[in-house]
Amino acid sequence: MRRILDNAISLAVVVIVLFLVVPLPAPALDVLIVVNISLSIMILMITMTISEALEFSIFPSLLLVTTLFRLGLNVSSTRLILSQGGQAGVVIQSFGQLITQGNIVIGILIFLIIVLVQFIVITKGAERVSEVAARFTLDAMPGKQMAIDADLSSGMIDEKEARLRRYKIQKEADFYGAMDGATKIVKGDAVMSLIITVINFVAGLIIGIVQGGGDLASVISTYSIATIGDGLVSQLPALMISTATGMIVTRSVSDGSLNTDVISQFKAQPRAILATGVILVLLGIFPGTPTVPLLLVGAALMAGGLLSERKMEREKLQPQEEAAAEVSQPEPAASESDYFKDINNVYSLLTVEPIEMEFGYSLIPLVDENSGGKLISRIVIFRRQYAQDMGFVIPSIRLHDGSSLGTNQYIIRIRGEEVARGEVLVDYYLALEPPNPAGQIDGIEAIEPAYGIPSRWILPENKEMAEIYGYTVITPLTVMLTHLSETVKKHAYELLGRTEVMQLVEHLKQTEPDLVADAIPNVVTYAGLEKILRNLLKEGVPIRDLGLILEAIVDAGPGNRDIDLVTEQVRTRLSRTITRRFCDNGQLRVVTLDAEVEKKVLAALTKNEQGVYLALSPDIMQQIMAQLGELRKKFQELSQTPVVLTSQVIRVYLSRLIAQFYPDVYVLSFHEITSNIQIQAIGNIVLQAPAAQMRGKEAGG
Repeated sequence: MRRILDNAISLAVVVIVLFLVVPLPAPALDVLIVVNISLSIMILMITMTISEALEFSIFPSLLLVTTLFRLGLNVSSTRLILSQGGQAGVVIQSFGQLITQGNIVIGILIFLIIVLVQFIVITKGAERVSEVAARFTLDAMPGKQMAIDADLSSGMIDEKEARLRRYKIQKEADFYGAMDGATKIVKGDAVMSLIITVINFVAGLIIGIVQGGGDLASVISTYSIATIGDGLVSQLPALMISTATGMIVTRSVSDGSLNTDVISQFKAQPRAILATGVILVLLGIFPGTPTVPLLLVGAALMAGGLLSERKMEREKLQPQEEAAAEVSQPEPAASESDYFKDINNVYSLLTVEPIEMEFGYSLIPLVDENSGGKLISRIVIFRRQYAQDMGFVIPSIRLHDGSSLGTNQYIIRIRGEEVARGEVLVDYYLALEPPNPAGQIDGIEAIEPAYGIPSRWILPENKEMAEIYGYTVITPLTVMLTHLSETVKKHAYELLGRTEVMQLVEHLKQTEPDLVADAIPNVVTYAGLEKILRNLLKEGVPIRDLGLILEAIVDAGPGNRDIDLVTEQVRTRLSRTITRRFCDNGQLRVVTLDAEVEKKVLAALTKNEQGVYLALSPDIMQQIMAQLGELRKKFQELSQTPVVLTSQVIRVYLSRLIAQFYPDVYVLSFHEITSNIQIQAIGNIVLQAPAAQMRGKEAGG
């Protein structure tokens, strides 16, 4: 029994297909017609109560099953109408008599109107809406993916939430793609219903006159009632299913159920309701107009509009009254001169904050938690996420307003010095422009501060249209947080001081005390460890596995005082971490160096008292940077981190050279990539021969 219940839907589909072949008795057909009508009403009610389309993701498959069910009933009823002299059950007979009301012509006309409304208006409209929704959903997928990646990198969401959002986007695209095809089934069903109706009427007349031997009037009456009744019990469910189809593909811009949205959004416009009521009352005063209905409806709308407006005013005043009740008289503050008479208070001015964010007056609501600001809570999430990813706890970030800034500006400082600044418009959204937008959106042109993407500040009412055009739309809070998080990541190595290193080591002592005792200070001092960890953070390598880092330092030997060389050995031991950090789905896209280029770089290594440095000729350096600049654009098109792959001997020196021109390009060595990764070279940097360079100069001249 359990197995039968688990496969009930599959068995039902098989039975529905059998309806096309096996005759049904009239009582069974009556019950199934009522089931069909009930099912269509249920589906329509569900589509009006859900808040988003994915809550009813089985709809495309259900649409196919219900259409097949309806066509099976059509075939069965046609068989009964033609074989039983127009008698196809009580339900069809009752619906036919209900719509004809004793007048066959009026019944046929009303039936045709219902069919045309269903076919031309509802079905065609639902088909068009599904087609457009599918196309725009697929076009908007890259932008939505970028928004998820931005939220993940800024710490606003964790990896689990990001996976859920990506899964939802994929399901949404699959759903609308399936709906685009399913609406073609609805259209075909409407056409088939018309054909079956014509067959019932024409074939019924022929059978009734030729085989039945009845008079023409009684035959027309019998078969007309049966045909109209059969068409009606078929078209009414089809009409409701088509309406449900259009309803479900338009739920993308809704926040709740249809009932909730309609009531709340109409109540939010009391002046429009009031104005409509006044217009109806004025129309009712004019002679010749239907006075009573106009005045009745107009008065009801005016009353409803006034009540809604008064309720909205009360809701607006309530928070102000509560805030006013909580305001207390501030205590008089001591004068500034009296405060600094104490020498200890003067020393407090010398403190330098590790990270500071100063913002203009208009941005205070984004920060102040008492006003609903969420920046502080988002920063907490970012610090936690960064600690999990990189193994370094970012110091506390001091937030304060600045009178010298513009009202919409903010500044980010690292150790007291400005490193970044930006400007946001609180009442707008920032729309990041895609490579090939489907259309232009009105707004104030701007540059996204964290990544330098061309953007536009748009009004909230243009948000949906911008997303349809392929723009990635983000809030002002997200703009600030993303800029802050990317700036902190870029300068994280500067924030790692002696105190932070000692805290990390003390934390490691709790789990690996013997390793710490063996490594510090016998092999490496705190100062040396600080330099190594800074080198790793500067190039985006996580230091979370501090135990493995110390093991690599110990293996390098106590006599090795070359910090760069020790760092390279540590990086080799962290190959799995580096691979995870830079590879995507088991694949690593890189730029490689020609063997001649590597030889030139190796030959240019020069050693002095301060250490080893790279002394490349300007000509070779210019060629390398020019080619790298062109190849870097390919990575931007692929939305991936630019990576140069080279040998371990020259990696660190080449990395420092490239960082001067392209800070976002990372240099890895072959020893840092695990063997199970597929490496794909999207470009190779080569040196031009002197003769080729000369020809190029002559051609330029």
